[in-house]
Amino acid sequence: MSESQEKASQQDPSVSPFKLVVIDGSGFIFRAYHALPFMSGPEGVPVNAVYGFTNMLARFLKERIGTHLAVIFDAGRQTFRNKIYPQYKAHRPDVPEDLIPQFALIREATAAFGIPAIEKEGWEADDLIAAYAKKAVAAGGRCIIVSSDKDLMQLVNASVSMFDPIKSRTIGIEEVKERFGVEPGKVIEVQALMGDSVDNVPGVPGIGPKTATQLIQEYGSLEEVLAAIPQMKPSKRRENLENNREAARISLQLVKLDDEAPCPLPLKSLSFQDPNPQQLEEWLQKMQFRSILQRLNLSENSVKNKEAGEDINSSQGGGGASSSSQFGRQQDAQEQEEAEPFWKTSPYYSDYEGVTTEKQLDQWVNLITQQGYFALDTETTGLNPLEDTLVGISLAVTPGQACYIPLQHKAAATVSVDLLGHSQASSPENDLSISRHDEKIFPQLPLAVVIEKLSPLLAAPAILKIFQNAKFDMEVLHNAGFPVITPIEDTMLISYVLSAGKHGNGMDELSLLYLGHAPIPYDEVTGTGRKRISFAEVPIEKATRYAAEDADVTLRLWLALKPRLLKEKLLGVYEGYERPLIAILAAMEEAGIKIDAMELKAVSKDFAQRMAVMEEGIHHLAGRSFNLASPKQLGEILYDEMGIPGGKKTKSGTWSTDASTLQTLAEQGYDLPVRIVEWRQLAKLKSTYADALIEQVNAKTGRVHTSFQMTVTSTGRLSSNDPNLQNIPIRNEEGIKIRKAFIANPGYRLLSADYSQIELRLLAHVANIPALKEAFVLGQDIHARTASEVFGVPVEGIDPLIRRKAKAINFGIIYGISAFGLSRQLGISPKEAKEYIEIYFARYPEIYNYMETTKAYAKKHGYVQTPFGRRLWINGIGEKNSARRGYAERQAINAPLQGGAADIIKRAMVLLDHEMNAWKAHAKLLLQVHDELVFEVEEKEVEAFSQWVKTVMEQAAQISVPLVVDTGYACNWADAH
Repeated sequence: MSESQEKASQQDPSVSPFKLVVIDGSGFIFRAYHALPFMSGPEGVPVNAVYGFTNMLARFLKERIGTHLAVIFDAGRQTFRNKIYPQYKAHRPDVPEDLIPQFALIREATAAFGIPAIEKEGWEADDLIAAYAKKAVAAGGRCIIVSSDKDLMQLVNASVSMFDPIKSRTIGIEEVKERFGVEPGKVIEVQALMGDSVDNVPGVPGIGPKTATQLIQEYGSLEEVLAAIPQMKPSKRRENLENNREAARISLQLVKLDDEAPCPLPLKSLSFQDPNPQQLEEWLQKMQFRSILQRLNLSENSVKNKEAGEDINSSQGGGGASSSSQFGRQQDAQEQEEAEPFWKTSPYYSDYEGVTTEKQLDQWVNLITQQGYFALDTETTGLNPLEDTLVGISLAVTPGQACYIPLQHKAAATVSVDLLGHSQASSPENDLSISRHDEKIFPQLPLAVVIEKLSPLLAAPAILKIFQNAKFDMEVLHNAGFPVITPIEDTMLISYVLSAGKHGNGMDELSLLYLGHAPIPYDEVTGTGRKRISFAEVPIEKATRYAAEDADVTLRLWLALKPRLLKEKLLGVYEGYERPLIAILAAMEEAGIKIDAMELKAVSKDFAQRMAVMEEGIHHLAGRSFNLASPKQLGEILYDEMGIPGGKKTKSGTWSTDASTLQTLAEQGYDLPVRIVEWRQLAKLKSTYADALIEQVNAKTGRVHTSFQMTVTSTGRLSSNDPNLQNIPIRNEEGIKIRKAFIANPGYRLLSADYSQIELRLLAHVANIPALKEAFVLGQDIHARTASEVFGVPVEGIDPLIRRKAKAINFGIIYGISAFGLSRQLGISPKEAKEYIEIYFARYPEIYNYMETTKAYAKKHGYVQTPFGRRLWINGIGEKNSARRGYAERQAINAPLQGGAADIIKRAMVLLDHEMNAWKAHAKLLLQVHDELVFEVEEKEVEAFSQWVKTVMEQAAQISVPLVVDTGYACNWADAH
C-alpha cells in the first residue's frame, strides 16, 4: 500500500477515495467446507471450513487489496423475504453436523485478525453487502465483493466488482454478461423468470436460463415480457407465463437485493487495521495452523516442529475406512431430501443447450468453475470404453440447466439435397436424398478444443465431477485424450451402497424411483433392430435432448441420494472403499492380462477330442445318436425311450432337462445324466473360454480386458464380463488348463494372493464361536477340528471321509444348506444328513443362534449387514410361499459372510493401491476373482513384493480371528496357485 493509500484508509471515506472489501462470510464458509478435505483440529473438532476461511483472511492481510475491510454473515434464516413468500428457502435442511461447530471458530478467526464482523437480524448477508457497496460508491470509492454467489452479480458495475477467492478470479461486467447473457442490472429480471431451485424461488415453470435470457434480451424487463404475452404465439411457454405472472413478480422481489438495508457499522469504522500479532499468533497456534503462522512470519518458534506439508491432523472415518474428501457433499441447501424435493418437482426436463461454439463452451466452463461441481455423461458408438469412439459430452450444473457438446456426429456434418433440390439437414427419415459434406451446417467443436477447455475442470481438485457409472465415462474420456479425473462421485455406486439387492441401479430405473421421471429411451433416438443407427448418426438436436437429460438426471439423483449416505451411516462404505475402487478397477481393465493363444488352441482341441469320445459313449448308452445340445431330444431319450420316471414338463410341453433335473437323476443312479452333465460342462468351458478368449484378445495390446461390474451382485462382490473371468473352475483339470493360458510378460511373473477360508473365519467372528476361533488362532486344520468336535474323533490321523463330511457341513452352513441338500452332496440319506446337522448345531449352538437372529433381523428390517456396515437387502424374506421364503432366508444367512469377504478384499485393494507408489515396484494389479488378487510383477522383485502384498492384505481388517493370505507366483496363472 502506498503512503497516500495508507493515509486515505484512516480518513473519513465520505471525503476521501477508498476501496472497500466486503467478504461474503456465510457464502465462503460453505464453499470452503465443500472445497477442502475433512480436517480435525487438536481437540478433534472439524475445521476444514475454518482453515479455508483463515487462509483467505491471511491472504488479504498480506496483500492488502483494499483500504477498508469487513466480513458479513447471515444472522438467521428468517428475513423479510419469508413474509413475501413463506416458502422462500423453506426446503433448506439442517446445516451439516460437522459444520455447526465451525461457525463459532470462524467468528473467532475474524476477531483474531481484527476484522469487523457484521450481521443483522432479519436481513440476509447479501442485502448488507448491497447496502455497503452502495454507500462505498456514493462516497466516491470502489467496492470489491469477495464471493462467487450469482445472486450478488446484480450489484456489479463500473465501481463494484466481485472476486472469487477459491478460483482467484475477478468477476466484472463482462463476466456477468457471459454468465447471464445480459447486463448486471438485468440479472434479476432473468432470475425472476427462471427461478432458483436452491432458494425455492418459484419463477416460471418450464423456463430455464437460456429461455429467460432470450426473453429479457428481446423485451427488456420482466414487466415488458408479461405485457407482451398476448402477442406471443400459442405455446406451452406462453401458457406458463400467463399462468405464473404473480409468481414471476414475487420472484423478482425475492431475488432483488435491498441496498437500503441498515448498516450496523459506519464505513469509517471498517478501515484496514493490522491485527494484534500476539493475539493472532496465539489463536493460530491453538488451531495448529502452522503453515499460516509461517506464511505470516508471526513466530519462529511456532514452526520449528512443523511437519512437511501438514497443518492439522487428518481424521480417520469409522469402521477402519480412512476419511476422504468431503466433495461428495452438496451445498447447504442440498443436504437432505424432503417429501417433495426441489430436484424432483422443478424445473422441467427441457430447454437444454447444444454447445457448438467456443464462446458457449467458455460460458459453461465459467459457470461450472463458479459453482464447484457438475454432472457429466458421455455418448459413444458402443459399450466398450477401451475401443469405442467418444461422440459427445453432456454437462449439468443445476436441475434443468444442462447442455450437450457434440463431437463426432456424422449427421451434424451433412447436408442433404432432396429430389426437388431443396437443402435440408440429413436424418434417417431422408431416404431419398443425395448427401454431401459441408462443415458449415451444424458445426461441431474440434475434440482438441474441448479437451483444452474441459481438462482444467476435470483435473481440478476443487471441482467435483458427478457421474452415473463413473468408471465407464472416465475410461472413455481418458482414451479420448482427457486427463485423469478427480474428485468424482458416482450415483450408480451411491444407489448400490444404499440399496444393494433391493432394486437395479441403472439411471432410468433410479430416475423413475426417486425423481418420478421417465428419461427418453435410447431406442427412441437410435431406433431398434435393423433400423438402429449409431449414436454418431443421431441428429444433434435430438441427441442434445437425450444426452443433456442424462446429465440433468444424474445431477438430480446425486442431490437426492448422496445425503442419505450420512443419514443411514453408509458414508464410510462408499467413501472408504467403494468410490476409490472406481479408478483402481479402471486401471486394471486398461492393463488387461496376456493370453497365450497357442495354449488356448491346444486346450480347445483337447476339449473337442474329449467331447467327441464322451458323445460316442453317451450315444451308446442312449441306444442311438442324437443332438446332445438339444433339450427336446434329450428329454425324449430320458423319459419317452428310456422310461425314467418322475420327469416334469416345461410350459412349452417339452421335458425339463436343466442342470438341477439332471443332477437329481444322477444322484438316483442313472448314468446317462451324469455323462450329459460332464459333457455340458466341458462344452461350456470350450465355448466360453478356450474358443472365445482368443477372439477377445485386443489387437493393439495382445491382452484380454475384462470389464469389472461394481453394482451387479447383491452381496457387494465384484463380477466381470467380456470375458467373465470369475467362473473359471479353480481345482478341476479343465479349469487348470485354461488358467495356464493366462501368462505374464517376459521378465515378469503372475502373483496370486488368495484369502484362506475367509467366509469361515467371518462366521467364527460374527457368530462368536470359541472353538472355531481358537482353531483359527492356533492355525489348525479347521475341517479336521470340526470333524473332531462334531463326530468325537481325534484330530490326528483323522479319516479323510469324516473330514470331507465336516468340510461339507462347514461350507454348507455358510449357504444355509438343508438336510436334503447335504444328503445330495454327501450321497447319504436325508435322515442321516439331518442328524449330522443337529449334531453340528449342538456342538456349535452359536451358529444356530446366528442363523436365527440373522433371519429375524432380515424379516424386521428387510436387509442384513456385514461386519463393516454394508447393507444388503433380502428380497422375498417376507414371502408367504415357503420355497421362496426359504431361499431368501438362506441368502440372509450367507450375505453378511460373503459381503464381509467382499468388503475385506476391497479394503485391501484400496490399501495396496495407496501404498503401491511408495513401494515403487514394477507391478500392476490385473484381476480380482472373489477372494483372490492377481498381479503382474517384475521377476526380480516378485518375492519381496509377494511378502508385502501378504502383509497388507492380512491387515486390511481387524476381526477376532487372524486373516491368512496364501501367495504364489509363476509364469502362468495356474502354476501361481
